[in-house]
Amino acid sequence: MQTKHNIKRGVSLYSFQEETFLRKMSLEDCIAKASELGATGIQVVSEQSMPGFPHLSDAFYAQWHEWMEKYGCTPVCHDSFLDTKRHKGRNLTEEECVESVIRDLKHASKLGCSVMRILVSTSPELMEKCIPYAEEYNVKMGIEIHSPWHFDQPWIQRHIEVAERTGTKHFGLIPDMGIYTKRYPRVMKDRLIRNGATPAIAEYICEAYETRIFCEYVIFEVRSMGGNALDIAMAESLRHNIWSNPKRLLEYMPYIFHIHAKFYDMVDDETEYSIPYNEVIPYLIQGGYEGYLCSEYEGNRHIQDISEVDSVEQVRRHQAMMSKLLGEGQ
Repeated sequence: MQTKHNIKRGVSLYSFQEETFLRKMSLEDCIAKASELGATGIQVVSEQSMPGFPHLSDAFYAQWHEWMEKYGCTPVCHDSFLDTKRHKGRNLTEEECVESVIRDLKHASKLGCSVMRILVSTSPELMEKCIPYAEEYNVKMGIEIHSPWHFDQPWIQRHIEVAERTGTKHFGLIPDMGIYTKRYPRVMKDRLIRNGATPAIAEYICEAYETRIFCEYVIFEVRSMGGNALDIAMAESLRHNIWSNPKRLLEYMPYIFHIHAKFYDMVDDETEYSIPYNEVIPYLIQGGYEGYLCSEYEGNRHIQDISEVDSVEQVRRHQAMMSKLLGEGQ
């Protein structure tokens, strides 16, 4: 594998949601731990990590930049949420949506982030209206390609058409590694079984997923097998998990400037059970990707009933795996 590249490692502080919620880790603790693990890029979900957002003081921003300098980190990405149901009884108007995006662009700029994640549900028409503001604040807006969406879907293609037609460098794509889920996540299966799913049917669903049987057929078969409500729910979850060919990354590399390095379950040998990073990262290197891979741990919710969540250890393993695959230290 070619190892010469400019790919950098980071952490989405979303990974530490368990410890943040339980008040075991402060915002500074999360930044310090990311740095300790060798992940110098910081991605943040401001609603989670910054009490009072979006009404933050100048003192907060000053403290943020002090932490970045203290721990040798770089602000990379702010995860923006377009809360269209902010007001009871009505959705935000288009003008209010634009104002909300502008608000977050200003916030990302103040943090020093060069990228802002946009939810995939945001329309391409709205994004086009916001491009001039992204250019003004010099923050790249990226539509998150999150499972079950993928590059070829018309909705995503419409966003790409906006980027092509406008010629902007401030609007593009942020793939989430969840679109490369090759095996059904073990932690999800095990939790469903503990909750009452039938083990044999759960195994059938996992095997069907790995052989890429169309999910509607799997749902039909599970019903025919007399599956209970949890069995059917597990089969229906196949609608939301996908495996994409990572080679397609090469076609869309000009529009990709950030990646959510999603993972569910780092096993003892420091590999991800469901997502074959060893099949994806080589294409990022081949394609000349130069952004960050930010660890995004989402396995906590599936193990809370049986063990204490150790997000730090999971992120440590994930960072170690990425460091190895990126050829660091060679």
